[in-house]
Formats: sequence, structure tokens, C-alpha cells
Amino acid sequence: QVQLVESGGGLVQAGGSLRLSCAASGLTFRHYAMGWFRKAPGKEREFVAAITYGGGGTRHADSVKGRFSISRDNAKNTVYLLMNSLKPEDTAVYYCAADSVYDNVVRGDLNYWGHGTQVTVSS
Repeated sequence: QVQLVESGGGLVQAGGSLRLSCAASGLTFRHYAMGWFRKAPGKEREFVAAITYGGGGTRHADSVKGRFSISRDNAKNTVYLLMNSLKPEDTAVYYCAADSVYDNVVRGDLNYWGHGTQVTVSS
């Protein structure tokens, strides 16, 4: 059974930093591209970042470029999202997801999703 478990969310003041983690199990992690998405109240789910199987390629949404950074540690079956210079508009539930096809991650059509972790940024 494939499981993706996010952690690291919480309450942080604007301008602060937070690192999210997503631990994967039930799959051969190094064979899967990974992504981070978020959903704020009243808004549709949006793409945040994606990373290739070995971590050699990444993509970040324009809204988070220069502030967020996705990375992975295949030895730990974990993908990370380092979030710096957080803004109140970053408040959302953040989800990690996995798919064997990188293009599916980028476009948000993935086979496996975690249950999310709440990030709240106060002003």
C-alpha cells in the first residue's frame, strides 16, 4: 500500500520559514517524480513545485520562485519543501504527491497523494 505522509506544517509569522517533509512508503521511491501542491480555502488546488526522480531537475510555480525550494533524499524516501519569506497568502493545506511520469506531476495528474499538512502564516 502506497502512503505519503506530510509533516512540518504549523503556524508561522510572515517572513518566517518552514520546512515540510513527505515520507513515502510502499513504492520504489527513486523511480517516482514528486510534487508539492496546495489548496487554500475557496481556491482550487494549485501547483507549487516538482522534482525529478534523482533530484536533478526542479520546477517551481512563479508565485513561490526564489522563496520555496523542493528537494529530495532518496536514501530516506523523503521529499522536502523549504519555504522561506512566507506570506499570509501562502496559507493553505500542502499536499505531496507522486507519479512515475514527471509530466503528470507538473500538470497535477498523479496516482498518489498524501493527506496534507496545514500551513498558516500570520501577519
